[in-house]
Amino acid sequence: MPSANGQSSGDGAAPRALDVSDLEVTFHRRGRRLPVLKGITMHIERGEAYGLVGESGCGKTTLAMAAMRYLAANGTIDAGRVLVDGQDVSELSEEALRKWRGGKVSMVYQDPTQALSPAMRIGDQLAEVYRYHEGTGKTEAIERARESLRRVAIPDPEATLHRYPFELSGGQQQRVVIAMALSINPQLLILDEPTTGLDATVEAEILDLIEELRGRINAAILLITHNLGLVARLCERVGVLYAGRLVEEGAAKQVFTDPRHPYTMGLLRCVPRFGMNKTDAALQTIPGTLPALGEPLKGCVYSARCPMAKPVCVRREPDLYAWPGDGGARGAAEAEALPPDPAAYSPHHANPVGEASRHVRCYFSPDVPEMPVMTPVLATSLEARGATEGNVLSIENVQRTFKDGRKKLTAVSDISLELKRGETFGLVGESGSGKTTLAKCVTGLIAPDSGTIEFEGGQLRPTAGRRSKDALRAIQMVFQNPDSTLNPSWSTRAILTRAVRKLGGADRASVRGKVDKLSADVRVEPRFLLQKPLDLSGGQKQRIAIARAFAGDPTLVICDEPASALDVSVQASILNLLVELQTNEHVSYVFISHDLAVVRYISDRIGVMYLAELIEVGAAAEVFNPPHHPYTEALLSSIPTLDFDDARQRIPLRGTMPSLSEPPSGCRFHTRCHRLLGDICREQEPPLQEAVSGHTYKCHIPPNELLVLQTETAAAAGRGSAADAAEPQSIGASDLSAPAEV
Repeated sequence: MPSANGQSSGDGAAPRALDVSDLEVTFHRRGRRLPVLKGITMHIERGEAYGLVGESGCGKTTLAMAAMRYLAANGTIDAGRVLVDGQDVSELSEEALRKWRGGKVSMVYQDPTQALSPAMRIGDQLAEVYRYHEGTGKTEAIERARESLRRVAIPDPEATLHRYPFELSGGQQQRVVIAMALSINPQLLILDEPTTGLDATVEAEILDLIEELRGRINAAILLITHNLGLVARLCERVGVLYAGRLVEEGAAKQVFTDPRHPYTMGLLRCVPRFGMNKTDAALQTIPGTLPALGEPLKGCVYSARCPMAKPVCVRREPDLYAWPGDGGARGAAEAEALPPDPAAYSPHHANPVGEASRHVRCYFSPDVPEMPVMTPVLATSLEARGATEGNVLSIENVQRTFKDGRKKLTAVSDISLELKRGETFGLVGESGSGKTTLAKCVTGLIAPDSGTIEFEGGQLRPTAGRRSKDALRAIQMVFQNPDSTLNPSWSTRAILTRAVRKLGGADRASVRGKVDKLSADVRVEPRFLLQKPLDLSGGQKQRIAIARAFAGDPTLVICDEPASALDVSVQASILNLLVELQTNEHVSYVFISHDLAVVRYISDRIGVMYLAELIEVGAAAEVFNPPHHPYTEALLSSIPTLDFDDARQRIPLRGTMPSLSEPPSGCRFHTRCHRLLGDICREQEPPLQEAVSGHTYKCHIPPNELLVLQTETAAAAGRGSAADAAEPQSIGASDLSAPAEV
């Protein structure tokens, strides 16, 4: 049991891995005090994994930085303390702090480019960890660096040792950072959005690595993420943070299956369920935005966005009540009886936190399961979107190679596909499979070596610089990171104005009206048009990037990971926005993403790429249902879900993806395939087989045999039948896939 000071988990037991007590953190900017964390109390036992969720700006990363003593110069701890392994981090000297970070605590950051030195080779950066913290020799350090890259499934680890960070993809950079963090066998591992840029298979392998570390050295984990499925997969407990307040905490299964705070319920409703499609239901979103730092808040911090808010919620902030219990109800009654002057209110716990395992900061927790939701607006059918009117895009035998020193890398190998007007084609596959290279060939950012790309019946010139103005206007791209595509020196109105003038051909008199319409279409408030990208949230910047892409009324928009780095609430609004724009404008999308649930939700058809080849194409529902390519089967088995009763067995891929410079003979997937037949797979290129009309895959196993094998695998895992894999899973206390009308 905790001691009076909360520093240990039992009499004579070792101290907790992390113990945060009444933590208050403030940032100081231009003479203003901006409170970020307000009275945070939480702990993580040794060997325990704790998930921290909430929107960007809630204070999650600030809490991690306080634990690492990495707060910026303008950040101060005003109250409370942070103990790591019983040690108050504020009392450590700089030298002791360096040794402590290198021996007991590691952190994996969301942006790997900021954690890796651009001037050092990957091998030198990894070896430095072993040489500085463990005193190993140069040769041994390099060998251990090589092995650490193998552990995180880096393709061609030998070549990676000699590369610089800019020569790696974002997912590969993140794997390098994770390898560095795991190399010291930390007692506390802080993961800040560690898998944002990773594929589902690599993400699953990294989670396996982390769990292996926990079992081997009893490491504790603080996982900060917007991926709720990751928390369900890895963590025993979860805390929900909003505007610097912990609003709900408890066992992950309890919190995610029976949420008792309106914000937690809102987050869960934003997540696309596995197998759910845009024609089934629109994603639920959380109205409004997070309050700005320093904004004075009366009452509950969530009251301005809460559909259940009552006058008492605005008048008084609820305490963190134990659940189950009547603390919230009693607290509400007492708060209603208090005088209206907030200064006369002295907060007290009607049902204090004590030793309870679950806590909620809400007066009306019993009513949360019945929280009202908006009536969904469904996407129209393919026919209504004009998807039967002919092909917008036709790609025929496109090939693209690059040089890596003396090696020749084939990034796109003999790809052919078609896209209809008003259709969304989802493109999935591991990093390095060629998805983005193919997209850049379509947009003209790079030229294919061979093959043809036709757009609306005419052949496109290979590069954007040689294409007509109409072609440039009609084909647009939305990138994963809007920061790298929006001019930081311009206001958002100036950015959109330039796009309208360049792409839309509007005269001066109509430009302003067009910009206002674009911003309204993507739900950007007029006040944000005066601000620069630096002053906007990630979701707002992505909306501006989407508005800019639609400035010329495009026919085809390439979306390359447009929502992967966003919170689930913002992601839901972005996906709904893309669906709405498609319904209204009949635009076509190529949608690239690592998140298979998102791809399944928004796509009409899906293509799966592996090692530069398109190995499966079909309607979204058919690709997600057996029979499908064994690689697709492995991808689907790796998706983290919120279904705690999901009995799916993950199919681990053996080894790493082979090098693009030396692809395997025969079937390119045979070196990792769990359904390997033998020499036929190793020596002969597989035929293109048809599972059903329009659904094809490259494999030596016939569709009827593959269906039997995959159905048996699903049944053995307790899923009952292969068709169950495509059914939307209802998570939480209410049916989220069929919202009720308000």
